[in-house]
Amino acid sequence: MPPSKNDSVPRTYYAPRGGLPPQSQLIHDRAVFTEAYAVIPKGVMSDIVTSFLPHWEKTRLWVLSRPLSGFAETFSQYIMEVSPGGGSERPEPDRGAEGVLFVVEGELALTIAGEAHAMTPGGYAYLPPGADWQLHNTSDAPVRFHWIRKAYAFVDGLEVPPAFVTNEQTIDPTPMPDTDGRWATTRFVDPADLRHDMHVTIVTFQPGGVIPFDETHVMEHGLYVLEGKAVYHLNQDWVEVEAGDYMWLRAFCPQSCYAAGPGPFRYLLYKDVNRHMALNLSQR
Repeated sequence: MPPSKNDSVPRTYYAPRGGLPPQSQLIHDRAVFTEAYAVIPKGVMSDIVTSFLPHWEKTRLWVLSRPLSGFAETFSQYIMEVSPGGGSERPEPDRGAEGVLFVVEGELALTIAGEAHAMTPGGYAYLPPGADWQLHNTSDAPVRFHWIRKAYAFVDGLEVPPAFVTNEQTIDPTPMPDTDGRWATTRFVDPADLRHDMHVTIVTFQPGGVIPFDETHVMEHGLYVLEGKAVYHLNQDWVEVEAGDYMWLRAFCPQSCYAAGPGPFRYLLYKDVNRHMALNLSQR
């Protein structure tokens, strides 16, 4: 993809730090869990809801979504926090899983098939199923990044796409038609490349930008708000979201929004694409 014309524009990415709210804080928050959507606000991501993984050293994570009856069906999404000296030589236990890494804070050293890559905020890596990769934090500060995992849907006659590493800040966003640039998407893979069965992109709305209708479609979504705030219409409810919040939207959940803050509203978006609908429940 061509170099971005907006390299001088600073990018910010919200990352959780953990901790625990004080005893004086009110209990009520904005967390919502329904059959059509869920909202996990940033205040929920405290120390006591972190998890740990085998073969990962000096690492904890927040699980944002997982395949579960009545919840996410096609993917899982973690926010990983790797302390200095931490990482993994055996990060992915499932040979059929593909992954995307997106760095929101700090620096990490990623090795794919023996080739080293230094990743900084805005860094994006695609890892195909069966990839030989390792990840370490060789810096003196924690690194925080999203790890999105999906069981790759193999198709006869289609090759598996190769691994690659890039950075958001080198890619020009693609404006949505008829929006005067108020709504744009940063795409890391070609939408016409049918080898890919998931897209992980960054969506940006300028202040006042809107999705002007209730999108209702087959793609399942995971949305992590990187910057700004907005009001979302989900199913029949209006919810406010801000940087650090996460939304899961079931397939066909009606969705629209408007950017309500003084600055851009930006989120990391997952969706499943480019495959037939499984007719046998055991194949899902």
